[in-house]
Order: sequence, then structure tokens, then C-alpha cells
Amino acid sequence: MTARKADEPYATDYDEIYRAAADSGGPPWDIGGPQPALAEVLDNRVPGPKVLDIGCGAGDLAIALARRGYEVTAVDISQVAIDMARGKAASEGLTVQFEVGDATELSLPSAPFDSVFDSGLLHSLIRRGDGAADAYLALLPGLAAPGGTVFVLAVSFEAGQSWGVTEEFLRAAFGEPEWADTDIERIDVAAETGGQKLTLPGFLLRTLRAAAP
Repeated sequence: MTARKADEPYATDYDEIYRAAADSGGPPWDIGGPQPALAEVLDNRVPGPKVLDIGCGAGDLAIALARRGYEVTAVDISQVAIDMARGKAASEGLTVQFEVGDATELSLPSAPFDSVFDSGLLHSLIRRGDGAADAYLALLPGLAAPGGTVFVLAVSFEAGQSWGVTEEFLRAAFGEPEWADTDIERIDVAAETGGQKLTLPGFLLRTLRAAAP
């Protein structure tokens, strides 16, 4: 669920966050599996075969997709998180193309993808507050194939964290002409900290990359 340029002086050091939390169950967003709202998505048919997980963290969503036979590429800014994800996939004999990269500057030779998942990345970029969310949103249409599906799970501003997204923001960010048939539902976003399970109000957006005219 992370994306930040590690070489910027104001950047959050996600490598250090993962290291510091290694003995306590991981960062709050690392819940040991896909977010419940996305687990429901996986129980239905996800368009494939090529799937991208942006801001994949320790890889639980990407690995869940690989278990279902998808060709998965997964990207995160944290080398520590990617190393953890690679270890998990290897232990199950699964093939996932894990890469370290900044979501605001992605250039993936395997693009475009039939489905793209963003589980908590967009609200992290909004929290960053330096135009990163705009840069990411500008790149996103090029990552999804025409007719491809994009899923965005994000914490709502109503969670009271002084950051987050609103439904109005999501509808504006995923409007025509780049996107079509956008649907947004209210969901609970799961988190864990200090052994305590938490839920935050959030949204699950599903949209289609509009086909070329």
C-alpha cells in the first residue's frame, strides 16, 4: 500500500517501516492477506490473464492472484517489502514478477494489463501531498488495456485521518473520456496495529479503461 520516492528528503522511509514492524506483525496495512473487499472481488471473475498490483507491499494480493493462475506483475517502492513478497511467492512455488518502482514514474514493458489493482496506494499518494497523486493518475490509463478493469481501494476522508479520498474526488479522477462505467461502493478497510484489528471507512472503485474511438 505504499509509494514514495525514497531519495527525497521529506519522503517516508518505507523500508525502515517494514524493518521496524517485522517483529510486531508488520505495518498497519499488512493484514496477512488481501483486503476483505478485494477478497470478494477475487471470488468472482477478474479479467485476465495479465494483472498488475500497484503498491503491492508484502505481496499478499499479488500472491492470491497468482494462486488463481493470473500472470501477475506487482510493484512497490520498498525493496524490503518486495524481498518479503518474493520470499512468500517462492515458498509456494508461485511465479510473480515483483519489481521495485515508484508508482508516479512507472514504465513497465509488460503493460498494458487486463486488470489493475490499487489496494491503498492512491490515498497514500494523496497523503504525500506533493502532486504525486496527480502524476500517478496521469500514468494509470496507459497501464490498463482498452476495456480493462481497474480496482481502487482507498480510505475515506471520513476516517478522520486528515487525509483520504471522497466519492466526488474518485468520480472526477475516473471520469470520461479515459474511463467508463465507473462504480463506487462504500466498504470497510481493514488494518492491524499492536495486535488490534481496526476498520476504517473506505471506498472500492471499479472502472473500465475506455476503448479507443
